Amino acid sequence: MANRTPEHRSTINSGLLGNCTGCLSTFRPGRLAGRDRGGHDGGMRLVSLLPSATEIVYALGLGDDLVGVTFECDEPPSARTDKTVVVGGRDTRGMTPAAIDDYVKAQMSAGADLYTLHADALAGLEPELILTQDLCRVCALPSGHVEDALDHLGCRADVLSLDPYTLDEVFGTILAVGTRTGVPDRAEALVGALRDRLAAVASAVRGRPRPRVAVVEWVEPPFTAGHWVPDLVRAAGGEPVAARPGARSVETTWREFVDAEPEIVLVTPCGFHLDGAARQAEVVARRLPGVAVWAVDADGLVVRPGPRLVDGIEAIAAILHPDAVPEPPDGAVARIA
Repeated sequence: MANRTPEHRSTINSGLLGNCTGCLSTFRPGRLAGRDRGGHDGGMRLVSLLPSATEIVYALGLGDDLVGVTFECDEPPSARTDKTVVVGGRDTRGMTPAAIDDYVKAQMSAGADLYTLHADALAGLEPELILTQDLCRVCALPSGHVEDALDHLGCRADVLSLDPYTLDEVFGTILAVGTRTGVPDRAEALVGALRDRLAAVASAVRGRPRPRVAVVEWVEPPFTAGHWVPDLVRAAGGEPVAARPGARSVETTWREFVDAEPEIVLVTPCGFHLDGAARQAEVVARRLPGVAVWAVDADGLVVRPGPRLVDGIEAIAAILHPDAVPEPPDGAVARIA
């Protein structure tokens, strides 16, 4: 699917199609749900419509203020079980990457709804701040659709759109959430700690050869990596190739990857953790014989623009420069070829 962003594909482990399922919400007019504070005992009432925003909220120590999430908000795991789910999606268990791509293209072409915004449930939570995005129309509910739903329901809430294209802009979204939620000092401390870890990686790989690294974001059809993903490679001591730094990733051909002459290929399919990435990496290994191919926990380390991107940089650095940085934790990466 062309012109897309990371954090967009289906979360296969959850069996639901969501991040890639477009920005057309299904509003459900009718009686507003009654107020249900669910044990909330003060603070700003927050709703997150992005998994990455949910991670930012928890990293800032605001988990108790979060009252609503999407079905894909699985980090921490308690987010999806302890909070009200206000956005749903299609069950994709058993669908191949190609079938998922075909389904989304067909739905978008037909102008069909792909997300379901449970608007009554959202209104019943009486949120004060909703975190969403405008980055990509096949990514998540955009702020305009959320605002339309709020107007329809007569619900009063601020909407903050988080739209980073680079790693620095990801850090900027953390600061923005901290400012809007009244904890700017926490946000500054968090970003400072993340930058300290980046500096440690930079010091460890300084002066070393920078291998040519291609990142495959989807295999059927193949997609290049864009947005902040090339920044991760560069920060880890590599040279990104067949990439579009700070721009939307696009559907491409295997020939582009071959012509880029990568020394290492990272397979980071959106919506997949390591097991799913490893299955797709086997396809890449057949397409790009003779190249070192690694699978990466994409959802945990690469495609969600939140604090764990620095975990991803450290893991990628361990692939590129294994004698210079510590090994990544189990379940982060796996060599396929």
